[in-house]
Amino acid sequence: MSRLTLTGARIIDPATGYDDIGNICIENGHISAIGAVDVFGETIDVAGLVAAPGLIDMRVSTGEPGSENRETIATAANAAAAGGVTSVVIMPDTNPVADDMSLIDFIQNRGRSSDINVYVAGALTKGLDGRTMTELGLMSQTGAVMFSNGNTPVSDSLIMRRLLAYGARFNALIANRPQDLSLSAGACAHESDFSARLGLTGEPAASERIMIERDTALAELTGGRLLVDMISSAAGVDAVARAKARDLDIACSVSINHLALNEIDIGDYRTFAKIEPPLREESDRQALIEGVNDGTIDVIVSAHDPRPAGQKRLPYAEAAPGAVGLELLLSAGLTQVADGGLDLMKFLKAVTINPAELLDLPGGRLSQGAPADIVLFDPEKPWVCDSDTLKSKSNNTPFDDRRLTGKVMMTLCGGRIIFKA
Repeated sequence: MSRLTLTGARIIDPATGYDDIGNICIENGHISAIGAVDVFGETIDVAGLVAAPGLIDMRVSTGEPGSENRETIATAANAAAAGGVTSVVIMPDTNPVADDMSLIDFIQNRGRSSDINVYVAGALTKGLDGRTMTELGLMSQTGAVMFSNGNTPVSDSLIMRRLLAYGARFNALIANRPQDLSLSAGACAHESDFSARLGLTGEPAASERIMIERDTALAELTGGRLLVDMISSAAGVDAVARAKARDLDIACSVSINHLALNEIDIGDYRTFAKIEPPLREESDRQALIEGVNDGTIDVIVSAHDPRPAGQKRLPYAEAAPGAVGLELLLSAGLTQVADGGLDLMKFLKAVTINPAELLDLPGGRLSQGAPADIVLFDPEKPWVCDSDTLKSKSNNTPFDDRRLTGKVMMTLCGGRIIFKA
């Protein structure tokens, strides 16, 4: 029987709002006691650190299978552990696409050999073609925790209606990127005066709002569960808020990039800041932060999308979009907390208990009997991001050389220490 006690931590459990100094006792991979409790077994003094549930990242792309030069599940797991992330959902945009039971099973099996919890999102359509529905029910039985079409939205309204209706039969979570493909065709930046001065083709925020309005209308029609996957604009926040006021079964996510950065971070054509959806205006960023604080936005994701140098060191319009984020999700969020914009408890809810409840996962909480998936971090530790030291196989991040506040000092998954600074 393995026994471990973490002593003197500031314990924050977003599931209950608990925030106090205490101890966490761990037995056989689970929390056996928490708070003002006696210590037993091996002890580790973590006074001065915050103990929170291990983060759950609902949007992680890897290259495995098919493009292991981008990222493997093993290297993604190492990056996750260093970032305090103990559970990840792998997107289906692999090669081949995870659109049947065998691919779901393959990724799950690969994940079992890693130090973290690896879950899989099944593809909504065959080969992500947006037209041919997959067997959602069979993939769900195999273990898929949600369904997505990756970065390619389902633009056909009839197909999206059928997907939501089919998924409603077994309470499946259907995620779709809010993007009107006809308005965003050829775009590589946000449509604004800034992108016009750079000579970059822009995507208007209306593209996002139009798709949100369509998808929430279809969710209302079918009774399906919808995840509005990664909004990026004030117009998107307003559209989601209006839909939630109709008491629909919908949730909404945002990437940490859009909470911490804006279009100015493109600078002089910095391709590491080229992501999907594109970085938008400062007013949009502020609206997204307020959306997290008021509960309009339920989940924050890293949008981890590793790209090798050969896909990034190109003219801006030709470079592949994407950025690594597993290792930076917590620190980038804590930086926004330190700056006074983001509420700490709301931020932690959006990366722990909210995704756990959406996906019906056992983690995301610090309570007796819960899995001992725990991150310990120093919320005030300053550091500078050096992309060359990141544990991801690719190191494309817009946070390179950026000053951050708050750093992971230790990560436990299932009661085992999987990272220690």
